[in-house]
Amino acid sequence: MHTIQINTERLTIGQLTLTGLEDFYHYRSNPDVVKYQGFDFYTLSQAKSFIEENATKTFGVPGQWVQYAIQSNKTGKLIGDCAIKLDQFDTRLGEIGITISPCEQKKGYAKETLLGILNFLFSMEDFHRVTETVDAENLASIQLLKSVGFRQEGYFIENIFFKGKWGSEYQFAMLKAEWLNIKQRFFKVR
Repeated sequence: MHTIQINTERLTIGQLTLTGLEDFYHYRSNPDVVKYQGFDFYTLSQAKSFIEENATKTFGVPGQWVQYAIQSNKTGKLIGDCAIKLDQFDTRLGEIGITISPCEQKKGYAKETLLGILNFLFSMEDFHRVTETVDAENLASIQLLKSVGFRQEGYFIENIFFKGKWGSEYQFAMLKAEWLNIKQRFFKVR
């Protein structure tokens, strides 16, 4: 379909480029970041290859994860990244994920990013539902999803062999109708 740019009060969510390579590599090679992620430590070369490959992707291709930069409007610095995937069989459904650098955590950036993505997706005419699956031990992500109004729909016990052990996951979801009912809690009505 196209590239996207989402602007929030403090952040710009848009194309991930090599300008942010050092920052991307720095947090994606951090043990605290990779602990609950589907990726392992990145080398600088792997980080560069990931960004280059991701640059060939565009929003809206069914079944394709696209990673986006989360940049501070104040500093222009890359502080994290997020991903959006539209369902392979029905593009009215989507899945998301967010990674924030440990240096930038506990500042509300993950919540601001999540709200920006939800507002973007649910502003699409036919878009219906967003899901996110998180490791059952990732308490910060679970709390974030609940704080925005996601419902826990599933608990998958030891459903994934992950980093040398069996792990469990929760699935959270939100419908467009639910978003429209709670959106005003997070955005000023003009």
